[in-house]
Amino acid sequence: MMKFLSIFICLMSMCGSLHASPPVEITVLALGDSITEGGEHFVCYRKFLSKMLKAQRMPYTFIGPKKDSDSAHAGYSGKNTAYLASIIEDVYRQYPADVVLLHSGHNSFSKDKPVPGILRDTDSIVRTIIQINPRATILIAQVITAGKLPKYDYIPELNKKLADYVKYSEFADNMVLVDQDNGFDWTTDTVGDKVHPNVNGAKKMAAHWLEGIKNLSN
Repeated sequence: MMKFLSIFICLMSMCGSLHASPPVEITVLALGDSITEGGEHFVCYRKFLSKMLKAQRMPYTFIGPKKDSDSAHAGYSGKNTAYLASIIEDVYRQYPADVVLLHSGHNSFSKDKPVPGILRDTDSIVRTIIQINPRATILIAQVITAGKLPKYDYIPELNKKLADYVKYSEFADNMVLVDQDNGFDWTTDTVGDKVHPNVNGAKKMAAHWLEGIKNLSN
């Protein structure tokens, strides 16, 4: 893909010789709402993704304006994609990560028919990142479904549109689609609010992100 990804791929393939030269760390910005930020009563995928990346010997550093016991991040509880689009320039100029993990699509209402707006805001986020750093790669998540209905009835439609966006966007070479909805069951993978991941759900999300990061070598 891009030059930094070539470096990343080389590092992944040099299992026996990583000690021969200093590792090149890839910076990662986790961007989203409370599902990215984490909370007192539910679990964030970052907790497990950090461990998975270490186990794979992938050199990385999470960066962002916020920090907790798991990692730095840019998760904003209660905020929607429009909010992220409004702050991304300031955030990304301060934290121009090589890889951005974008999971955003909640915190809207089905009655408002929010899908077109979410797609426009997603595109705005992508455009801003690429304008600042043309070599960035953005992993776009098809978001986890929720049992909080009818508020989130629009999510299946959104996920289909996000797949089309990643495939046909002029920035397709800078994006990887990550299907976070695949295998995620809100009846078993969320806490009592039917939205936020429990441990099982957070582990599934982390595994999907990991696969998406691995796909950067394809």
